[in-house]
Amino acid sequence: MPKIKIMNVVGARPQIIKSSAISRAIRMSFSSKLEERTVHTGQHYDKELSEVFFDELEIPPPHYNLGVGSARHGRQTAMMIMGIEEVLYNEKPDCILLYGDTNSTLAGAIAAAKLHFPVIHIEAGLRAFNKSMPEELNRIISDHSSTLLFAPTNAAFKNLINEGFRPENQPPYTIDNPKIYLTGDIMYDNSLFFAELAEKKKSYLLDELKLEHENFILVTIHRDINTDDPTRLQNILSTLNEMAEDYKIPFVMPFHPRTMNSLKKSLVPLYNILRNSKFIKIIPPVSYLEMTLLEKTCRMIITDSGGVQKESHFFRKPCIVLRRETEWIELVANGTVKLVDATPEKIKTEFRSFMTINYELAYPGFYGDGKTSEFILNEILLFLEK
Repeated sequence: MPKIKIMNVVGARPQIIKSSAISRAIRMSFSSKLEERTVHTGQHYDKELSEVFFDELEIPPPHYNLGVGSARHGRQTAMMIMGIEEVLYNEKPDCILLYGDTNSTLAGAIAAAKLHFPVIHIEAGLRAFNKSMPEELNRIISDHSSTLLFAPTNAAFKNLINEGFRPENQPPYTIDNPKIYLTGDIMYDNSLFFAELAEKKKSYLLDELKLEHENFILVTIHRDINTDDPTRLQNILSTLNEMAEDYKIPFVMPFHPRTMNSLKKSLVPLYNILRNSKFIKIIPPVSYLEMTLLEKTCRMIITDSGGVQKESHFFRKPCIVLRRETEWIELVANGTVKLVDATPEKIKTEFRSFMTINYELAYPGFYGDGKTSEFILNEILLFLEK
């Protein structure tokens, strides 16, 4: 019997890492029944996506790279749809797997649905309830183009029900009769695997940066809402510098190129202050394994990243989020993630609260048991074998 062929569509480094959980599960448990192809749209050019990157993380490289690159939303998405369509015609997969909420996710959903290939959306149902975010539109359209939808959390599952998806739907599943599942999160699967790998391969990093275990704050800032607005960026970084001086604790900042460019272009005096600070460590972007080790060993995380918020929970770290809203609402309700926007007083208040807390924070198992990938692949097999 021929193997079932699934096709991953990814567009950036985080999506490649997400898809690696599925690839790893196929290699370990499903290789006799499933084969996969991976299409990288090239949505984000990333010099880290070299052979070294794939070897370090033990990830198979993509079979196709469309090389689309940066462009305005409409042009970029259209070019990706065209490229994905060609690969679909050539490969004729049994289904297409999409991850998250990028323009690559949207392009994959539209290309596959129009050609009647079943769309499977991993991380379905996430909502920030802010349609001015491009990611929110991508999530909604991708979900409503899918046949199987794997929701990582209870909140995401309920969002799908509120939008008209019916959990009681019975086979045969189609785009008009989709099936929704509550699965847990494949990134929790990955965190368990990569945390162990990081300890093996990157244990020297703390010594190299002169950091002590659980005695530094990890900061990441990359969203354009923060980097492209000099006033917001000034408010955030001046406040962080002030807190570092007050609390005499290192703040480690592996800055995204966009953040560095904004600093050097619009905030030169502040950049010089940060560069000369005893407690601010601005470092070049780090690899995924290095980031995993920093997350695992820091005392607290300050970020505007959706993925890093979630990883803070995996590694049981309190997290301050430099945004007005988040798709991971269960973390806010749990009290371990605090939304502060770019407001200095809010940042200081929540930082002080986490630094002086005298009881143990709770980190419930919102994201499954670390076996989400196996569950997803079993359900895909059941669907396709019928």
